[in-house]
Amino acid sequence: MILLILGFLSTLAVIALIAVAVTQNQPLPKNIKYGIVLDAGSSHTNLYVYEWPAEKENDTGVVKQVEVCKVEGPGISGYSHATEKAGPSLAQCLQQAKEVIPSAQHKETPVYLGATAGMRLLRLQNESAADKVLSSVGNTLRSAPFNFQGARIITGEEEGAYGWITINYLLGNFKQSGWKKLLHSLRSLSETSGALDLGGASTQITFVSKDLSSESPENQLYFRLYGKDYQVYTHSFLCYGKDQALQQKLARDLQASTSTPSNSLPDPCFHKGYERTINISDFFKNPCTSDKKKELPFSQLFIKGEGDYQKCRENIQKLFNKSNCPFSSCSFNGIYLPPLQGDFGAFSAFYFVMNFLNLTSEPNPLALNKVISAIESFCARPWQEVKTAYHHIKEKYLSEYCFSGAYILSLLENGYEFTENNWQRIHFLGKIGSSDAGWTLGYMLNLTNMIPAEEPASPPLSHGSYVGLMVLCSLVLVSVLLFAWLLFHKPKCLQKGIV
Repeated sequence: MILLILGFLSTLAVIALIAVAVTQNQPLPKNIKYGIVLDAGSSHTNLYVYEWPAEKENDTGVVKQVEVCKVEGPGISGYSHATEKAGPSLAQCLQQAKEVIPSAQHKETPVYLGATAGMRLLRLQNESAADKVLSSVGNTLRSAPFNFQGARIITGEEEGAYGWITINYLLGNFKQSGWKKLLHSLRSLSETSGALDLGGASTQITFVSKDLSSESPENQLYFRLYGKDYQVYTHSFLCYGKDQALQQKLARDLQASTSTPSNSLPDPCFHKGYERTINISDFFKNPCTSDKKKELPFSQLFIKGEGDYQKCRENIQKLFNKSNCPFSSCSFNGIYLPPLQGDFGAFSAFYFVMNFLNLTSEPNPLALNKVISAIESFCARPWQEVKTAYHHIKEKYLSEYCFSGAYILSLLENGYEFTENNWQRIHFLGKIGSSDAGWTLGYMLNLTNMIPAEEPASPPLSHGSYVGLMVLCSLVLVSVLLFAWLLFHKPKCLQKGIV
C-alpha cells in the first residue's frame, strides 16, 4: 500500500513539473532592439535612445531609455536665418547614438524627429523657412547609418497624447495581470494618470475624464490599448509655454504703459536689481506678440526687476481670459475643460522649475500654501544674492525662475483650476524608472505599434509563480524519494533501536 502511495506521489510530482514547464515556456530574450527619437523643442533638441528585448515587443514596461544627448545650440527653429545649419547641429548627438548602439544594428534602428511648438510658431511666421529647416535636419538624419523614419512638426494634440501614453506606459497603468489586475479593478480613483506638459512655447493638459461630454469633439481622442478603450481629453495652448508666456506678459505690460511711453519698464517678475535689454524690432516679430504690436519712439526696452511676487501673479493672471466660456466648463480663452480627475504627472519645464526651487524633494507633494510661500520667498531675494548663490547657472535661465514659478502656479490654479483640495494630486516627474518623463517614448511606441490594441497573449503564470511551483514540485518529488529510500534502507542505528 505504501509503495502504491509513493509511486503515485512521485508520478504526480514529475507530471506537475513537466506540465508547468511546458505551459509556461518562457524563452529568454535572444537580442535587443533599439529606437531613436529626437525631441526638437523651441529652446533646444534632445536625442533619446531606447532599447527593448526583441521577443517582448508587446509586453508592457520593457522599453527603457539608455541614452540622452542634449544638442548644443538653440532649437532647430532658431536656425530660421541659417537653415542649412539646422541639420549639422545634430551630428554630435548622432555620433553618440552610434557609439551606444551596436554597429551591426544601426541599419535596423528606426530614427524619428518630432518638432514641437517652436517649429509650429516658425511655420506660422515663415512657412518657407520652416520647410527648409525640416529639409536640412532630414538630410542629416538620412546620411546617418540608421533607418530614417521621418522628421515632421507634430501637433499640440499629438504632443499631449504621446506624453499621456509615456506616463501611463511607464507607470504600468495599461496592462495588469493576476493580483495587480484585481487590485486595479477595485480602485475608486482614475485608472490612469493625467499628463501636464510645459515647454518653452506651448503647454498641454491630457487626462481621462468620466464626465467628458461631446461639446468639444476636437479636444477628444480615442485609444484602444491592451484590449481596453480610453476616451482622453487633451488640449495644447500655443504661446503658453513659459518662454512665450513671458513674451506675452512683457508685450501686455508695454501696451499698458501707454500714456507717456518710456523705454524703461519695471517688472515685478524679475529680482530686484536685475536689468535686461530687449530689441523692440525682434520682440514683435513673434506670432505670440505680433497682435500687441505698437509704434514706439525707442528701439530698445530696458527692464528693471522689482521682485514682487504678488504683483507678478496679478500681471500673469491677465494672460488667462476667464470672461467668456461657451461650454459647460472652461480652462481659459474659451477652451472646454471637463472636471479634473485622478492624479496628474507634471513634467518637462513643470518639473525643471519646481525642482530648481527645491519643491520636488519631499516624498509626498507639498501643500499649495507651502509652494506659494517658497516661490514668494525666492522672488523677494535680491538679484546679486541669487546670482552669487547659483553662479553655475546661466544668467538668462536663472533670472527667469521667479517668473516661471509664478507662471506655473497661475497656469495650474487660474488656468486649469487646481485648488488646495486637489493640488497634491499633482506629481512633478523628472524620470520614471530610467526614462525621462515626456512625449518621446509615447511617440516611438505609437509609431512602432509596440502597444497593441488587443491584450497580447501572456503566460498563464507570472515568472515568480512559475519558479515557485517548480521549486514546490521538486521538493515534493525529492521528499517522496528520500522517504522511500529511508523506508527500504533503514540506517543501522534505527535497526538496532528496533531490535
